[in-house]
Amino acid sequence: MLVPWLLGWENPGLAFDVMLHLGTLLAVVAFFWRDMVELIVGGVLSIKERSLADEPRRKIAWLILLGTIPAAVIGVTLEEFFEVLFGAPFWVGVLLLCTGILLAASERWSRRSLEVHEMTWPSALLVGLGQALAIAPGISRSGATISAGLWRGLQREAAARYSFLLAAPIILGTGLYKSRDLVSSALFSGFPLALAAGFAAASISGFLSIRFLLGYLRRGRLYPFAIYCWVVGAGSMVVALASAA
Repeated sequence: MLVPWLLGWENPGLAFDVMLHLGTLLAVVAFFWRDMVELIVGGVLSIKERSLADEPRRKIAWLILLGTIPAAVIGVTLEEFFEVLFGAPFWVGVLLLCTGILLAASERWSRRSLEVHEMTWPSALLVGLGQALAIAPGISRSGATISAGLWRGLQREAAARYSFLLAAPIILGTGLYKSRDLVSSALFSGFPLALAAGFAAASISGFLSIRFLLGYLRRGRLYPFAIYCWVVGAGSMVVALASAA
């Protein structure tokens, strides 16, 4: 939202937005496809046998489903409110500052000892609420969900892994929801270079970002990301106020 605003670009349109969502989804699926196959199998078996059977994959499948519900409900019911925020660069900056605070606070005061399958159901719901808040521009989805996971006792890498697995259903749902009005758009009349470039950029950058973050969080801390959010957020607020003046 900030880059087009700063550079004066026009809105590329709904079709392009959908392609970015699909590109990001491809990155998540490409990186975690083995995990996803296991989770799907575990979820099906849990329904068929009506039991979690103390199998981590079965429990994690339901934790992801539970964590997806808040964003789905809030995104649909408060869609107009969030659309207003996308046109308010100053408030995007404010929310970036909030993201930085979440990251720094969770790094400083959380306890980190649990694996994903050791999460409780309330913990999954809390992480899901973090994902729901991230519908607002400026609240990082991965930042909010990782921070919430750390607060609930997850190890850094476990919190990041759950965060990205949690992303797949909501990204797919968002892409399908946004595409409901694309009956006659460019997405269905061809595949222009701009759409292909956006899809490829989202896929490649998403895959590399996931690989980097999972590796970094084995030993690194969240403070650099918090500082980045503070710098960009403060800068955006200053530019927005200057532009208004």
